[in-house]
Amino acid sequence: MTYADDADLPKLYRLTAEALTLAPSQQTEPILRQVLGGCTSVVEGIGAMRNKLSDAHGKGRATSPVQPRHASLAVNVAGAAAMFIVESWEARK
Repeated sequence: MTYADDADLPKLYRLTAEALTLAPSQQTEPILRQVLGGCTSVVEGIGAMRNKLSDAHGKGRATSPVQPRHASLAVNVAGAAAMFIVESWEARK
């Protein structure tokens, strides 16, 4: 798969989802479309949280409204999404 060097997290996820036939638009079952669309929204939200709310861009902790529970949610949801992607890739073998 090829992608631009400046591709952001949502773009990379969309490309990966399409390659693994996990994109909502590739589903015929409405429930799968809904759940996989939710996965896309979660990835977009995690990317936005990192870019806008974290100290990743030198803002420092003083400006971040993120609480430990928010960070825990992001980490756990990201882990679940990553495992789903890996398991989907392995299932193709």
